[in-house]
Amino acid sequence: MLNRGRFRLFAQSPTEYSTLAIDLVRNSTVIDMLGLLTLDYRKLAQWQRQPATFLSKDLQRLKDSGTTVFHPAVGFTQGDIYAESLSDMTRWNAFLAAHKSDFLRIDGPADIDRAKASGKLGILLGLQNSSHFRSIDDVDRFYALGQRVSQLAYLPNRIGGGSTDPHDPGLTAYGASVVERMNRLGMAIDVSHCADRTTMDAIAASRKPVLVTHSNCRHIVPGSARCKTDQAIQKLAERGGVMGITMIRFFVSSGGATTIENVLDHIEHVARVAGIEHVGIGTDVDLDGHDHGQKLSRQADIDGLDYPRKIFDVTEGLLRRGYSAAQIELVLGGNFRRTLAEIWRPDSTENAIG
Repeated sequence: MLNRGRFRLFAQSPTEYSTLAIDLVRNSTVIDMLGLLTLDYRKLAQWQRQPATFLSKDLQRLKDSGTTVFHPAVGFTQGDIYAESLSDMTRWNAFLAAHKSDFLRIDGPADIDRAKASGKLGILLGLQNSSHFRSIDDVDRFYALGQRVSQLAYLPNRIGGGSTDPHDPGLTAYGASVVERMNRLGMAIDVSHCADRTTMDAIAASRKPVLVTHSNCRHIVPGSARCKTDQAIQKLAERGGVMGITMIRFFVSSGGATTIENVLDHIEHVARVAGIEHVGIGTDVDLDGHDHGQKLSRQADIDGLDYPRKIFDVTEGLLRRGYSAAQIELVLGGNFRRTLAEIWRPDSTENAIG
């Protein structure tokens, strides 16, 4: 028998969730493939410089979100991108070392399982731009520092075209070499911000599955170059990849009222086009939303969404639409867990970093 009662999960929130939704989130390994601890980068910098300023209430808030693994990647696009990216890895490693009892760096699939079993929060180190790979050897260096995901291009770079590039050259010869080295080491290739030709070229060039960690469907938002075509989604799935659905308003709908139902539409579309085994979550937001305390040129948040409880809202919504518990567990993290395990398996022990 299923307990179909409804409860207020948190005293400060009036929203009620079904027992089934609560149990699904708590029992699943939830992976947010662009999950940010905070969009307040001054606060994040303080946490990293002075780890003691990260308080127990900050930790509890993250745990209450239901997320097991966060991938808090940013993209450096100006200045000395190599130095900024190196500093980002260094700061994260220092923060994680200072909070070993609360966080676990995710270096491989066993760490995902370990984070869930121990109750720690997993941090998956990645970057949203690969311009820090000045040479092929830099792929090795950043892998050794813990980087396990790299988006090929945020803006046009030596590797290929970004989604804002009207003259998308596709994956360059150097980009193909970067893809090959990432495959050999076991670093995940992300094409979320890549332009269409670069996206398709990268999927074709990679011997391992490619990820779209955070994007949505152009079929639903036809004017957005940042959203992926059905052709790209299908090809991604054919090669074993997974696409994470984002909660950024202007990638969720073309205008008007935009709610969690519109987010669910994108999950359903990927499931129809590619199969439920190839869709996940990459919210691209923290527990407050983009509009909270920030000066933005346009609204980014979803109407009525309780951001600290967004994983529960997705789960409840999928239940309303008739998805099974097993299918929802795949969307919440099972699909990314499976595919990351395949990607992260090095080609041979000769390529392991000591």
